[in-house]
Amino acid sequence: MVNALKKHQMGQVIRDDGPQTHKKKAGTPTMGGLLILISVAVSSIFWVDLQNALVWAALFALYSFGALGFADDYLKVVKKDPKGIGTKAKFLWQVAMAVVIGYLLKGHLGLHSQDLLVPFFKNITPHLPLLLYLLFALLVIVGASNAVNLTDGLDGLAILPVTICSASYALLCYLAGNVKFSSYLNIFYVPGAGEVAVLCGAVVGASLGFLWFNSYPAEMFMGDTGSLSLGAFLGTVSLIAKQELLLVVIGGIFVIETLSVMIQVGFFKSTGGKRVFRMAPIHHHFEQLGLPEPKVIVRFWIISIVLALIGLSTLKIR
Repeated sequence: MVNALKKHQMGQVIRDDGPQTHKKKAGTPTMGGLLILISVAVSSIFWVDLQNALVWAALFALYSFGALGFADDYLKVVKKDPKGIGTKAKFLWQVAMAVVIGYLLKGHLGLHSQDLLVPFFKNITPHLPLLLYLLFALLVIVGASNAVNLTDGLDGLAILPVTICSASYALLCYLAGNVKFSSYLNIFYVPGAGEVAVLCGAVVGASLGFLWFNSYPAEMFMGDTGSLSLGAFLGTVSLIAKQELLLVVIGGIFVIETLSVMIQVGFFKSTGGKRVFRMAPIHHHFEQLGLPEPKVIVRFWIISIVLALIGLSTLKIR
């Protein structure tokens, strides 16, 4: 795949407003998210129960957002269109697909489909009206998709947190799909959710395989093909496990990256050009402070692991 992308000159375009040290990455093969999508498809055919509706909802999220990301990458890299699909069009497509996923999930999540579990609290389980639930599902899926996309700015920075989140939700889906474990841990029982754990395992394996080539210095980038699809997948799986709010903790590194962009843009506009960070997303801020790229990456990985452990601890600390 690396050689094929190089042969067809499908290389990464580096923005002029990004760190100058990244100029040397121009031309590195992108759209490597295809490797992840292909690997997950093969694993699913062999190991996943394809009669499970929840599995299809997660697969639809992965491949519909993957198709959107591929189209955007193709326009930017092959057709040399710097705008790609366009921000508004991309967002509208994300919203439309997220609404479909939320509606599909509504009928297959059991008795607690519109209820929420609040991390660290045992007896707080708010119930959402249908319209509010669909809006919440939209926010989770689209937000997670774009958050992973924003994080994917350094070699291997996004893919290992995705792996950690997928592994965490493999456990959470398995527990939610088991009557005894869900009752013992006082979490919502979701019939069929255990099968999604197998799909999460496939994403873990595919992501680790991709990291082999994406680690610093990267031989390949995943592009929007990978980042949009994996983010949407994580958002959908969090809805399936009925641990949506926990994604803010387990996927905290994505939340931090997204908030840094929102703070930077908001402060820049409100103050007429002043900045909070030297550059956003925040991983570029630390680069501008003089930290070598590998050190920033590994430290963000460490934070991601710690946040996942904190998130999983909520199963007992409540």
